[in-house]
Amino acid sequence: MIEAVVFDLDGTLVNLPINYEKLYAKFRRITGKANVEPVTRTIAALNPSLRKRVFDVWDKTELAVLSRMTIVNEGTTLYKHYQNVPKALVTMQGKKPVEKILATLNLSFDLIITREDSLDRTAQVKMAIEKLRLQPENVIVIGDRETDKTAAETVGCIFKMVKN
Repeated sequence: MIEAVVFDLDGTLVNLPINYEKLYAKFRRITGKANVEPVTRTIAALNPSLRKRVFDVWDKTELAVLSRMTIVNEGTTLYKHYQNVPKALVTMQGKKPVEKILATLNLSFDLIITREDSLDRTAQVKMAIEKLRLQPENVIVIGDRETDKTAAETVGCIFKMVKN
């Protein structure tokens, strides 16, 4: 029995038209690193001051594209389907952009975990399960990437892939 749902955001509920090549170039300038990929691992290893600078640039980039975001129909249909169960959101988006996205789409979650909380998807899903105080086998994770699937399976959750 599904007792809660954990959603990813970008690619699952919405599409944010971010030019990642341009964004990563900014990250390279800030960090002084020639290669910033995988970006979440690179940022996680930064000192707090550099991480804040990267997050500020990332937030500004996300906020700048919100007027052009599109809705992922399959993801929002699943959101409605699970409207009566607790829902968590795990995302690599920042707190400020997430607040604006959710307000724009009139979506609400019992728990929101962003990149400021963790840059590791498995850790994000695990945090959500622990905070919701549920057994992972009773939770479905809905995402659009293999990393979402791997995180769900690692934690012991059911996984549903959304086609974008």
